[in-house]
Amino acid sequence: MVSKLTSAEVLNFLIIVSVILISSRLLGEVFRKFKQPVVVGEILAGIIIGPSLLGSVFPDLFKQVFLSQPRAYGAFDGLANVGVIMLMFIAGTEVDLKQIRKQGKQAASISLMGLLFPFALGFFCIWFFHDYIFAVPETNRLIPALFFGTALSITALSVIVKVLMDLNIIRTKVGGLVLTAAMIDDFLGWILFSIIIQMMNAKASDASFSSILMVLIFVGFMMTAGRWLINKILGFAAKYLAPPSGVITVGICLCMLGAVFTEYLGIRGIFGAFLVGVAVGDSEHFNKNIEHLIQQFIVNILAPLFFASVGLRVNFVTNFDLSVVLIILGIACVAKIVGAGIGSRMSGLNKNESLSIAFGMNARGSQEIVLGMLALQAKIIDERIFVGLVVMTMVTILIAGPVMKFYLDKDLKAHKQIEPAAESEGRLIVLQNEPGVAASP
Repeated sequence: MVSKLTSAEVLNFLIIVSVILISSRLLGEVFRKFKQPVVVGEILAGIIIGPSLLGSVFPDLFKQVFLSQPRAYGAFDGLANVGVIMLMFIAGTEVDLKQIRKQGKQAASISLMGLLFPFALGFFCIWFFHDYIFAVPETNRLIPALFFGTALSITALSVIVKVLMDLNIIRTKVGGLVLTAAMIDDFLGWILFSIIIQMMNAKASDASFSSILMVLIFVGFMMTAGRWLINKILGFAAKYLAPPSGVITVGICLCMLGAVFTEYLGIRGIFGAFLVGVAVGDSEHFNKNIEHLIQQFIVNILAPLFFASVGLRVNFVTNFDLSVVLIILGIACVAKIVGAGIGSRMSGLNKNESLSIAFGMNARGSQEIVLGMLALQAKIIDERIFVGLVVMTMVTILIAGPVMKFYLDKDLKAHKQIEPAAESEGRLIVLQNEPGVAASP
């Protein structure tokens, strides 16, 4: 018999969801008022109500709310994961495949340079300076070096999506390039991630080379025959099920099936959800009204639960080492910004566009935290290194949106002064739209 949550566990689950949702939405709206990415406020809310602040100042209250019923928190963690899966699905529906075809070479240049340069720098820094950064000397430096190279090179697709949505530039030229490059970056990152898991003696079911091949086949299928099949399925739903709920329900079910497939392969469900979202968004039966209905619920209810949960995962106070944090942050930012910036310039973008994309690609996310947790459990890193990775993740998220907006605003002013006709040609990035209305590419 399946063990159900007790009444006390259900009550605790509802309290956790309420506390996190209210605090994340309130801080998110504060940041929106100051024209900053809402995701920053949502993550900060998690830090405030997490072990770093609430857990330090009022430990008994923190334990009572979050730790008194482990299964209740486990249920919340599952809900938060559903939130990020749904966020990736709606992000996929925002992708314009025609625009990606036009930007494919540019996005590949940005992604590869933004991945290879940080990986190489992170790898060699740990290979040569391992004993200075790590507390315990190690003769076998290959796995730590590979771990750091991977952790410092991966862009957080889920975070980038939220930042682009918050700044209302996801359907602009720069937004499309960042999104496409981040998708390539994230997929290659999961391949590296899988190799690291195997080298850390994880279970074969978590990641295998055969599963990578299966995912490549899945990508090819979803971008070809899968798009046709999903369009037919949604057409059936639109014809025979009550509108618009029928199409919404079928779309969400397809999202979950895609997430189940890639999660089963060990490549994480968010990637499958994203690919299904791309196919669903390409369907003639999935119109903008349906997309808007789903987006409002996901972005304002489910996604904040996930981003706030990031701040609940670690105590920044007891394990904070400034020198370690600065080293990790410095290597990560310099390598990613330089690499993605060079890739952007190679693809023909101007200075302001390149810097905007570079700082967008510099944003990290939950993948680094997951990888850090596995490395911590395998005793490859200690708590100081883990906290350093988390702080690096938080800082890169915090600076991504404001710096992107700064350089895009500079580019907007330059075009207004030099090329006043550019706006009508769709070459300007318009950031002054009303919230929730996407800018034209």
